[in-house]
Amino acid sequence: MIIPVWQRFLGLLLYMLPWSDAIPFGSNLFLQFPFLQILAIPVLPLIVLERLVPFGSLLLFFILFLAIVRNEKVPYFLRFNALQCLLIDIGVILLSYGFQIIFQPLGNGLISRTLSSTVLVTVLTIVIFAIYECLQGKEPDIPGISEAVRMQI
Repeated sequence: MIIPVWQRFLGLLLYMLPWSDAIPFGSNLFLQFPFLQILAIPVLPLIVLERLVPFGSLLLFFILFLAIVRNEKVPYFLRFNALQCLLIDIGVILLSYGFQIIFQPLGNGLISRTLSSTVLVTVLTIVIFAIYECLQGKEPDIPGISEAVRMQI
C-alpha cells in the first residue's frame, strides 16, 4: 500500500516531540561543539509552545493520544507513528527524571556528561531512522517499541 505524501510528512513531524525532550541532554555537547546547536532548530517552535502553555507537554500528549492514536478515522500510518513517538517520549522523560534524581546531586561530572550525551545521540539516531522510514513510506521498526505499538493499535 502506498502511503500518501501528506501522511509521510505528518508522520515525520511527530518525531519532533521526543527530540524536543532530548535536547536538554545535549547541553554539554552543545557547549563543546556549538555547530551542533543547529540540530535544535527544527524543534524550537514545539519547545516554545510547550513552555508558553501551562502544562503544554501534558496537553500535547493527550491531544496526540486521544485525537490521533485512539481515533479510528485517522490513517493507521499516522496512528502508529504517533503512538511510537509518544512511547519514545515517555522513555526520554523518564530518563530525564532519573538524571535529575541520580546525577543532579552529584554535580556535572564526567559520568553525568557522558551518559547525557549518550542519551542525546541515541534519541537522535532513533529520530533520524524514524524520519527516514517515514519518508520511505514505511513503518519505522524500532525493536521493542514497535511491537508494543502494534499490540496497542
